[in-house]
Amino acid sequence: MKQQICIFTGARPNFVKVAPLIRAIEHNDECSYQLVYAGREDDPTLEPSLFSDLEMPRPDVCLGVDCENLNELTGRVMAEFEHYLEQHPVDSVIVVDDLASTMAAAIVTKKRGARLAHLVAGTRSFDINMPKEINRLVIDGLSDMLFTAGIGSSSIATREGAELHKIYMVGNILMDQLRYCRDRWQRPACLDGVEDGKYLVFTLNRKALLASEANLLLMLQAIAREAGPMPVIAPLRGQAAKTVQKLASHLKLPSCSGGAGGGFHIVPSLGYLEFGYLTAHAKGVITDSGNVAEEATFNHVPCITLNSYTEHQETVKQGTNVLVGEDADRLASELHRLLAGDWVTGQLPDRWDGRTAERIVSMLCN
Repeated sequence: MKQQICIFTGARPNFVKVAPLIRAIEHNDECSYQLVYAGREDDPTLEPSLFSDLEMPRPDVCLGVDCENLNELTGRVMAEFEHYLEQHPVDSVIVVDDLASTMAAAIVTKKRGARLAHLVAGTRSFDINMPKEINRLVIDGLSDMLFTAGIGSSSIATREGAELHKIYMVGNILMDQLRYCRDRWQRPACLDGVEDGKYLVFTLNRKALLASEANLLLMLQAIAREAGPMPVIAPLRGQAAKTVQKLASHLKLPSCSGGAGGGFHIVPSLGYLEFGYLTAHAKGVITDSGNVAEEATFNHVPCITLNSYTEHQETVKQGTNVLVGEDADRLASELHRLLAGDWVTGQLPDRWDGRTAERIVSMLCN
C-alpha cells in the first residue's frame, strides 16, 4: 500500500522548498501526497506565476486561516488542520521551516499519532525572544524525522537531545530548485538598460529593521554613498516598499522602475524566475533574508546580510556571505570591499547537489 503523505505549507517561501519534493514523490510509485496550505485560496502573495515558475500544482486544500495575531493564528490552524486530518488520514506529515502555522500543524500531527517530519530542521538563532526560535524548538522536539541541511544543523539537533536515528542530513532542498530552474531564469524588465554584473540587489523584510527608520535611513545612505553611479535594484513588497520609498525620497535618490542611473530603483516584487536571474547576475546582494544569502552562495555572488546572525552558517563559513548586523558603518565598509573586488570566492557546502528531495522521499518510503 502506498504511503500517504501530507505536505504542509504556511507561507509563500515554503512552496519553493516543497516543489522539488513534489516532483520526487510524483516519480516514486511507493507514495502519494496532498499539498495543504494554511492560508486562503485567494492569498494575493500566491500569484499564479509562482506555481507556473516552480512547475508545481496549487495546493489541494487551503485551510483559509488569515490573521495577524500569532497566538490566534496558531489556534485556528490547529483546529482547521485537525479537521483536515479527520477527513484525510495520512501516514506522514511534512512541515517546512519555522512559522507559527508550522508549529500548529506539528502539534496536531503528533496528537493524532501520525509520523511528523521536519524539513530544514536544526536551524537556530539562539535568541529565545524570537517567536520563530520557539517554533523551531517545539517542532524539532516533536518530530520523528529531522531533515537537516548540513553538519551544523545536525550537530544542533544532537546537542539538544534528539536521538541519532531521527536525524537525517539530507542537504539543502533550496538548491534542488535552483539547479532545476537555472536554465529557465528570465531577465526582468527592470534590468532594461542595465548590464549584467553592473548593479546591486537590495531586499528587505525584517520587521525589526523596518521599525527603526532612523537607523534604516543611515544604512540606505551608506549603500547610496558606496554604490555611487551603480544602480541598486530593490524588488520590494508591502510595508518594506513603502518605508524604503519614503526614506529614499529623503535621500533625494531616484526610485523608478528601471534604467541605468544610480540610486535606488524600487521595483515591484518579481516572479521566481525573474528574481533568480536578478540575483544570479548581480555585482552583489544586500539582504536580510537567509534564503537569498543561500542563493548568493550557490551563484558565487558576494552577499551582505543585514543581521548579526544567520541560521545558515555554511553561507558564512564556506560561502560568499558576510554579516554586518544593523551597523551602517560596517555595511559601508563591507560594501566598499565588495565593489573593490576584494571578496572571497566561496565554495558549495556539502550536499548542495540537487538531490535532497530524492533522499527525503526515499527515507519516508523506506
